[in-house]
Amino acid sequence: MDSSVPLGKRLRGSITPPCSKSYAQRALAAALLAEGRSTLRGIELCRDTRSAIEAICALGANVEIINENTLVVDGGLKPRAERLNVGESGLAARLFTPIAALQSSSMVIDGEGTLLHRPMSMMVEPLKELGVEVRDGGGRLPIEVCGPMRGGRVTVDGRMSSQFVTGLLIALPMALRDTTIEVEGAVSTPYIDMTLDTLKRFGVEVLYHEGDYTQFYIEGGQRYQPVDYTIESDWSAAAMIMVAAAIAGEVTLHNLSMLSRQADTAICRALERVGASIVIEEDSITVAHRNLRAFTFDATQCPDLFPALVALAAAAEGVSTLYGIKRLRGKESDRGEVLREEYEKLGIDIELDYDEDVMRVVGGKPHAAAVDSHDDHRIAMSLAVTSLRLDEELQIKNRACVAKSYPTFFEDLESLQSQGE
Repeated sequence: MDSSVPLGKRLRGSITPPCSKSYAQRALAAALLAEGRSTLRGIELCRDTRSAIEAICALGANVEIINENTLVVDGGLKPRAERLNVGESGLAARLFTPIAALQSSSMVIDGEGTLLHRPMSMMVEPLKELGVEVRDGGGRLPIEVCGPMRGGRVTVDGRMSSQFVTGLLIALPMALRDTTIEVEGAVSTPYIDMTLDTLKRFGVEVLYHEGDYTQFYIEGGQRYQPVDYTIESDWSAAAMIMVAAAIAGEVTLHNLSMLSRQADTAICRALERVGASIVIEEDSITVAHRNLRAFTFDATQCPDLFPALVALAAAAEGVSTLYGIKRLRGKESDRGEVLREEYEKLGIDIELDYDEDVMRVVGGKPHAAAVDSHDDHRIAMSLAVTSLRLDEELQIKNRACVAKSYPTFFEDLESLQSQGE
């Protein structure tokens, strides 16, 4: 479907971003494993979170939606199905596969859309080392597992993603034996911190040296405790609105804390470097437009920021340098190539150098064109933010894909525009 982004050059007002879907999915998995009733508050029912809810229901949980922001989960791992569909969520695939492997019954984990092209090979050998029978689709979904996962010592390649490490950290406390996980080349380590934080909230202990992501010791036979938990806002979603404000107005974002363990708090450093005004308070952040200058930023540990950073760099005077593009190939799209292709249509030059792991963005005035989201929610949002600098309408093919993480993104952007008129 082709849709137009509404015209409007100025943003003004305040907003509360949706909850962190990364925290929400971790909390849903932990609530599944907790015998008893957990209450999860602040939930945003985006597509990925709904996929996680469907997954825990298939694995034995009972979920009651109290209102649009609150769920009650009656936990207990008792699979009701032989097949688990995780939608298009890469985290859900890598999180619930180890959990499914705790059981002696066979289960097929499958997905939809772009997820079917994303790599899953990093799971196969480690699961086999832990005693799981595995049949995979050539390094892609579907993947069939049959446990029980027994624990022991295992080595995991963490260079592509930390999501499978998260799945093991959440599942292995339920194994019969103790486990030592050796991680080679861990990336996105703030997301591992989020996992460890979630485990602690649910009464589960993992031993490791703080700041060292190479080895984790997990005692088997632990019990998850049910909790009442309010989930914080999503910095990945907030980053898009913050960049929009830096480009075209002034916006205050609520329910955000710099003490968050989310990787994308790093957007604040980028905004400072580019010259935007940023005022940080206890639970809110206000971002305002100033003259923007080219900046250098390493996004290796926060690759989801790349689409927002490109929109920011495109609006800055000069050539901005962004490191970490090798992390972009296993996402919903090949994001480095897609960003280059779509921004080129708008007249913004992007150079990719995979040998140096760097992207260079030449800031400039964009022009209107028909662009394609490539069914990638973050690409759609990035292009929409850049459209704030246009005098004409921007056609974005399949902009509805933002429902994966931020269903109300366009409504929120329109609301901020209407207040800025």
